[in-house]
Order: sequence, then C-alpha cells, then structure tokens
Amino acid sequence: MRILSYNIHKGIGGRDRLYRFQRVLDVIEAENPDILCLQEVARHSPRSHHDDQPLLLNKYFKPEAELFQQTVQLKRGGYGNLILSRWPLVSKHQISLRWNMKKPRGAQLVVVRTPEGPLHLVNFHLGLADAERQWQIDHLLNHHLFHESGKHCTLLIGDYNDWRNRLHRGLLSDHGFQQVTAPISRFRSFPAYLALSSLDKAFCRGTIFIRHARVVRNYLTRRASDHLPLVIDFHLDQAIYNGHVASK
Repeated sequence: MRILSYNIHKGIGGRDRLYRFQRVLDVIEAENPDILCLQEVARHSPRSHHDDQPLLLNKYFKPEAELFQQTVQLKRGGYGNLILSRWPLVSKHQISLRWNMKKPRGAQLVVVRTPEGPLHLVNFHLGLADAERQWQIDHLLNHHLFHESGKHCTLLIGDYNDWRNRLHRGLLSDHGFQQVTAPISRFRSFPAYLALSSLDKAFCRGTIFIRHARVVRNYLTRRASDHLPLVIDFHLDQAIYNGHVASK
C-alpha cells in the first residue's frame, strides 16, 4: 500500500511562482498512491484562479473517500488539508490546532478501511514556531487522538515545519511513535528546488511495516510546489510484508 503526503502550495510553483495545477496532478499521478494527504489545498482563491482544488482532485482521481478541512479563510476563498483515499473512511474527525493568535492550523483524524485492516491516519500542517508545534503535538496526542488509536495502527503524516527536528525527542517518542522519515539527511523536502530542510515527516505506532520511504526528487517535483512530496510504501499485514522482503 502506498501513501503520499504533499504540501502543494496551492498549485503555485516554488521557484517560478506560476499557478500550474496540472503539474501537481502529474506529480501525484506518477506515484499512483492509494491514500493522499495534502496540505495547502486551495478553494476559490484568487491566486489559484478561483479553482475548487478539492473538487478538481476528486474528479481527476475519483477516490472512494474524500475529506477536506479548510483551515485558513482569506478575503476570498481559503485553503487547508485534504485526504483522498482509495478505500472507505470508517470514521473521521477534524480539529483546530490554532495556538494563540497564530495562523489557523488543523488536523484530520480518520480510520481507513484498507485491505489489510484498519489504519488510523492523521494528516496535518503544523505551525512555524517551535513552541507552537510543541503545543500542537501535545494538544493532538493528549486531547484529540481519539479511541481508535488505542486499537489500530496509527500514522501521523504531513508538513511538520519542524526544521530543527526536535519533535521526535519528546512527546512523540513518549507516546510510542517511531520516526519513519529518518535519517533526516534522506528526507530533505524544502525548498523543493534546493531541498535543505526535512519538513515533511511521518511517525508511526503499532504494527506498521515500512517497505520503503522516500522524498520524490525529479524535474517536475522541483517545480510544481515549494515542497517535495513524501511517499511511503507500507503494510499492516506482516505476512504480506515478509513475502515482499523475501522476494527481493
């Protein structure tokens, strides 16, 4: 199974600053993910030609399930987080992660009914300040990581904005999460055209078997957004995972 996390920057190129939404679609299609976790997806924003990007993505990829969370309201339109899934969402919950008067942030918490069992998935976009991110992770883990997380495998994925790579040492580790995107030298994703910082990360807990994790670096991804996409191939069934390992 494959999941892709991508801050699409509202479809605006990180270097040429041009709005070319087809580039984002082409990046995603080339990786053929089963689950999409996107950040900075715009709806009716002037800078993104007033496009309804959740609708465009839904029409293009025709997922079984879709969940959009608008976190930022602009004078016209706004943007936020989006989950698209090849499989049904058996439960879903969306929360605010806004800290004090900082920019509004949010998280999407869903349970995906995958062919290998239920996956508790969290897609989010954290803040720019270290204290803000610490509060957001604490708020998520101690107040909103709903009861499905206790009995299902859990994957936290998205744009962490954790350029100092501090979050893995504290609350996440204390709650039993392991970093999938390590070492950070292999997962530099920002800025896309000359990636220096590891901002797009994933942490997992429970019986999740990671086959492969990578940041996608090519001519198109370096231009389509200001972030590079993160792709993770994984299994929830150990027998299937072992079969893939044995066949290598």
